[in-house]
Amino acid sequence: MGLRLGDLAPNFVAETTEGKFDFYEYLGDSWGILFSHPADYTPVCTTELGTVAKLKDEFAKRNTKVMALSVDGLPSHKGWVTDINETQNTVVNFPIIADEDRKVAELYDMIHPNSNENFTVRSVFVIGADKKIKLMITYPASTGRNFDELLRVIDSLQLTANYSVATPANWKQGEDVVVSPAIKTEDIPAKFPKGHKVIKPYLRTTPQPDL
Repeated sequence: MGLRLGDLAPNFVAETTEGKFDFYEYLGDSWGILFSHPADYTPVCTTELGTVAKLKDEFAKRNTKVMALSVDGLPSHKGWVTDINETQNTVVNFPIIADEDRKVAELYDMIHPNSNENFTVRSVFVIGADKKIKLMITYPASTGRNFDELLRVIDSLQLTANYSVATPANWKQGEDVVVSPAIKTEDIPAKFPKGHKVIKPYLRTTPQPDL
């Protein structure tokens, strides 16, 4: 059976472009993003790794570390990084796993025979500081990932982990959030003193509580 939300993210030790890492040790008490690529020297993924490098400060603000993976080896990775830095006008500043034996890809069910049995699909895993999987997304090879959306999701996950709220459709930092149905309306003022709106008995909103 494949991984599900809430499962403990499998730990592993792997060679990367920044040395040999134990995944849990690399994450420490941080959140993490693990994302895979079909192969090195692929066009869409070249733009993705460049984008992630440029967002390093944004991930750092969210106490989040990034690690990429493909089933190619370290020499290939290092040559590709040179191309990424050149074409995307950046410096790749996170480890890329060399998973030639597919051990990590198989742990995370990244190889889908219906897509291509020789390559990893383009998966994303967001992993909490508790090492549990908070989000999984799989993209087709033709569609580049939206890393602004992943930052938005991390904002939501970290907020809702600490407060009894949920985030509505298209929510962004600073916007109102939804009060958990488990909280009685008469108890909202004590928990959320910034105010609230009752749109329906089951739909109550309040300003983002951590701002």
